[in-house]
Amino acid sequence: MIRLLYHAQVYSSPYAIGGTAIAIQDDRVLAIGSEEDLLSQYGKMALCEDMQGACIFPGLTDAHLHLEQYALSLQRVNCETDTLQECLKRVEAIANKTPAGKWIRGHGWNQNLWHEGFGDNILLDAVSPHNPVYLTAKSLHAAWANSQALALAGIDETTPDPPGGKIQRNSQGQPTGILFESAMQLVERILPVPTPQEVADAILEAQRALWQMGITGVHDFDQSRCFSALQILDQSNTLRLRVLKSIPLENLPDAIRLGLRSGFGSSFLKIGAVKLFADGALGPHTAAMFQPYENEPHNTGILLLDHEDIVEYGREAVQHGLSLAIHAIGDRANHEVIHGLAQIRAYETHQGFSPLRHRIEHVQCLHPEDVPLLAQHHILASVQPVHAISDMEMADAYWGTRSRTSYAYRLLQNHGTTLIFGSDAPVESPNPWVGVYAAVTRRKLNGFPGENGWYPEQRLSVQDAMAGFTVTPAFAAYRERELGKLDQGFLADLIVLPVSPFDISQDQIPSLHPIATMVGGEWVFGGVES
Repeated sequence: MIRLLYHAQVYSSPYAIGGTAIAIQDDRVLAIGSEEDLLSQYGKMALCEDMQGACIFPGLTDAHLHLEQYALSLQRVNCETDTLQECLKRVEAIANKTPAGKWIRGHGWNQNLWHEGFGDNILLDAVSPHNPVYLTAKSLHAAWANSQALALAGIDETTPDPPGGKIQRNSQGQPTGILFESAMQLVERILPVPTPQEVADAILEAQRALWQMGITGVHDFDQSRCFSALQILDQSNTLRLRVLKSIPLENLPDAIRLGLRSGFGSSFLKIGAVKLFADGALGPHTAAMFQPYENEPHNTGILLLDHEDIVEYGREAVQHGLSLAIHAIGDRANHEVIHGLAQIRAYETHQGFSPLRHRIEHVQCLHPEDVPLLAQHHILASVQPVHAISDMEMADAYWGTRSRTSYAYRLLQNHGTTLIFGSDAPVESPNPWVGVYAAVTRRKLNGFPGENGWYPEQRLSVQDAMAGFTVTPAFAAYRERELGKLDQGFLADLIVLPVSPFDISQDQIPSLHPIATMVGGEWVFGGVES
């Protein structure tokens, strides 16, 4: 079938208008041009749809998202509140209608926004005396549990801190219910485990929400159960997001035995990179730093991998055609990752391997001397612009002047680094228009810190920000010849916008929403009557 969308402003990429009409045959773009030419050529054989002057743009990709966790978070307590008391109130509301003994899950709290700072198990006990409670922090690098949850996990004053983690304790040495990094696993290993089918059902609902934001593809960084769920959906032809699925480090031996390689898969589900963690996060002060946090003279965070570890894992991965995606937040973690990946590049060259598209996830704080090295070693910077506006006050408070080379998107771009954009949902909302706004303005949605934004020299153009959600994620996924643009032979993944993002004020960008979303030549949200 041929479908012809006309009376439109068709952008073939963020940098080019292709015409006023687009012809689609099956799941691919057939042609882009003037509506007169395309109506004359295909009008009699096509399903013609009048776009009424709307803007057609390539579908957007979230290049860093936790799909299972995002999907399940839509079913959990929303703990992203301005006050600790409001968070407790929401937990109490759920506890009052939950059978005794059943787990209550939640996500999104951020103690840095609360006057009291961290909560504790006693506060949760008061609002949920009959249910174990487990609430993950906005960063996903800390959690808050009540006493019943701690008891079920066997956590008491005698429990040692696990490697790479910390159990917060009060002055008497008793656990407070706050768990950092790997200590979270002490509770998570006893949580009720959803089946792959239950995860698949949750993802089906989540993809509807993503389509309504204009997202047609994601790079997922959840665990193997999510991969199983995605395969269920792909085999049943109900997966209608282009998913690049990462491989957790613990599954690297399995992937090698199976012969999986980056880029392998179906049109909707492909293998991505091996995911490693080099450190923690800014919020819980576990990001690995060269110098201590401003308010903690003895805390430099937690370094989980150094460059030698990265080389060891990386050589094993690249020998079998698997690229690397490494989480790094602090300047020391980024330094170790960059130098480890530089050695991997040298190893690829020495062995005669085709260079893989390695990436650093987050790239939040960089030592000034390391800024040029990503481009030099062809390392992709997978960043989340929304983090810049969420974290700016924390970064200033805990990193001080190191913020000058943090979330430094323009600086990286000026050195030639390829930027790919995501949200880190459910850490943040996956709404890409907030991401575009953040990259362009460096301001919170309420306008703080003022017209020029936070470190305004790091602002990007709207075109460059849109490229971060279209062109560059396609390159990172080895799909630059079929995704990220609207061109002849490319997949017909597109969105219809009421106005062009280039023709509105910056303050209007966060409220921009598609009229319709198309994936593979079929409307999955909205659509225009013929």
